[in-house]
Amino acid sequence: MNDIDQFLKCQKVAVAGASTNRNKYGNKVVRAFLQNAREVIPINPNEDRVEGLAAVTSVSQLPDDVEAISIVTPPAVTLQVVAAALEKNIRHIWMQPGAENPEAVAMARNAGANVIADGACVLVALGYREMESPVV
Repeated sequence: MNDIDQFLKCQKVAVAGASTNRNKYGNKVVRAFLQNAREVIPINPNEDRVEGLAAVTSVSQLPDDVEAISIVTPPAVTLQVVAAALEKNIRHIWMQPGAENPEAVAMARNAGANVIADGACVLVALGYREMESPVV
């Protein structure tokens, strides 16, 4: 099974960089997971809710049963997110295009995590489609 298939088998995912702005990728990624019947926990330090879902302010606030994290943050922030995700024992990490950080990739791989950071986009992998409202 390839890295993407392993990631997509996870049912409970977090989105670092989740946004309330429906035009931003941090929002589209949340909606893509919802459209594919995943349990999603948005991470946004400035918002209580994203797409109607309760948001947490940091990776450290995620429940222990989160299996995977999709990262839609600037590369400098990605490094901090990956370090925190590894501390939470999250072992499936997908850095969306533009979020990749070579140091974070090396850190995660050295920890034995399944890492996707090659330009692959979760929106494509999940067959994301624009809709007026999320499928909940």
